[in-house]
Amino acid sequence: MKRYARTLTACLTLTLLAALTSCTQGDDDVTLRVLASPELADLEPLLGELKDDTGVRLDMDYRATADLSGARSPSYDLAWPASDRSFLLRLQDQDRRTARPESTPIMRSPVVVGLTPEAAATLRAGAPDGRLSWADIADAAAAGTVRFGMADPRSSDTGRAALVGVATAAAGTGSALREQDVSCDRLRGFRSGQTLTGASSRELIASYTGHQGEANALIAHESELLSLNATNKLRAPLEIVHPEDGMVLSDFPLLLLDPGERTAYRKVVDWLLRDDVQRELMQRTWRRPVNQDVTPAEPLREPVGNALSFPDRLSIVEQLVDDYGDPASATTDQVVFLLDFSGSMRGERIADLRAAFAGLSGTDASSTGKFARFYRGEHLTVVRFGGRVLQERTVTVRGDGDLRTLGKVVAADSFDDSTAVWSALDRGYRIAADAVRKAPERPVAIVLMTDGESNAGISYEEFLRRYDRLGTEVRAVREVPTYPVHFGEADAAVLKKSADATGGRMVDANRSSLSDAFKEIRGCH
Repeated sequence: MKRYARTLTACLTLTLLAALTSCTQGDDDVTLRVLASPELADLEPLLGELKDDTGVRLDMDYRATADLSGARSPSYDLAWPASDRSFLLRLQDQDRRTARPESTPIMRSPVVVGLTPEAAATLRAGAPDGRLSWADIADAAAAGTVRFGMADPRSSDTGRAALVGVATAAAGTGSALREQDVSCDRLRGFRSGQTLTGASSRELIASYTGHQGEANALIAHESELLSLNATNKLRAPLEIVHPEDGMVLSDFPLLLLDPGERTAYRKVVDWLLRDDVQRELMQRTWRRPVNQDVTPAEPLREPVGNALSFPDRLSIVEQLVDDYGDPASATTDQVVFLLDFSGSMRGERIADLRAAFAGLSGTDASSTGKFARFYRGEHLTVVRFGGRVLQERTVTVRGDGDLRTLGKVVAADSFDDSTAVWSALDRGYRIAADAVRKAPERPVAIVLMTDGESNAGISYEEFLRRYDRLGTEVRAVREVPTYPVHFGEADAAVLKKSADATGGRMVDANRSSLSDAFKEIRGCH
């Protein structure tokens, strides 16, 4: 009987322990579905440790896009992007009453440039102090000496952060981009140097390792470039450049999408921020720790420097991304310059015009000059006019020789005693119509520079009649804007009317200089 009692007691005890264990496991073991950046696939080896230490399993879906499309789906408990900026702007834009999800930065990495040793040496040789900027990268891309890879900003957080960084540097304000800072072609020279892309930076880097001859630069997170350098996949390690005009910093935040999982979320966050885990994250991924008690590894001790602000409006980001377009498609604009060579332009005025053109051809070493310069592949037409067309020349920029050809046109010393402004503009639109017929996908713009009133040729009213007729024949001509540059005694009111009629904008060179006016036109806000 005693034996039976002991056996029964043991069985009851085991049953009770099993029940308690089952209840404990049910309470502690949680699986959270996470929409994560493709970059975070390098964390996979740590997720087992997280599960062992916290009882929380992260089921990672590495398909997060720049704006976290699908993040509000009930199938995800957490989101873990490189940055939540675009997502929060979209959330704010859709419904300002919607509460922002709880978000905790886990690690940091700036978006930087990796250059091959040869490209780095070439660029540093041209920099007075050896320090490089986004403007230097844009200048070299326009000249054809830098060919870079960058993830698609339409889908990739890394690509979008890079684009915001470059555009902020191009604006030159030192603050977050505003609507008026987003220019339609200030980044065209930079973009002309892009030869590789990918839907994510992970795809981009995989493409680069297999096609290293197609690019001599990569724009990505510092962590990704350091990780790439640590492999044996490169011909030579990339030199990492922290652009001195600033970088966008990603903080890889963990977002709580389902408030009902806050307890499990806090366990995960607390574990990720532990000293030992932050140290392991840094060693495995080369991302900078957010825990101030963790000493950065040697390659991460260089200060980030000027961390650029992200725009505060979704429309600004969307316009910037739309303007940049598909990075896999080549873009080559055509600009038609109609330049007044009437007698009043002799002397100081023609000298200013020639200096402005030289600046656009690459002699302007200022930051704005590097972003505004002519770029490889661009189609340029120069028409010198007085009372009639004096000379016309079109080139496709392939090198300095083509720019010297245009320089000779602008350097010509023949002038005319009258000024046929509207006949010249009519000629500009006929050139534009031919360009549109040959390449409908190519954007075309007209720049009209004059220092006096029209006293020859057709009238403004006749120009408008011809413009309307031409627009009926070639509808896309109506999408070709005119950017008049008001200079000297030109009639500002009439020039503004012509800009308004064609969808352009007048720039007043009398308030600054021809050089500044041409830079502003290159931005064509």
